[in-house]
Amino acid sequence: MTEGVYPAMAPIIVLGVNAADPPFRIVEIKGEVVGKAFDLRDVLEFARRAGLEDLDLDDPKMVTWVGGDRYTWHA
Repeated sequence: MTEGVYPAMAPIIVLGVNAADPPFRIVEIKGEVVGKAFDLRDVLEFARRAGLEDLDLDDPKMVTWVGGDRYTWHA
């Protein structure tokens, strides 16, 4: 968890790319790790499951992209 590491961050935090095969990014929602995202659709699905629908992925109040942006999926 990154709770406390990134004070006053958005409820969704998408961490940097892990150079696995295939590459992925860890997603946290409200301080809890919810899973590995392999693409943008996974982030949207995790948000939907958490009740955060109609999500604006460009709104820094909603999503913090660490180590890249919403288009960064390869190391």
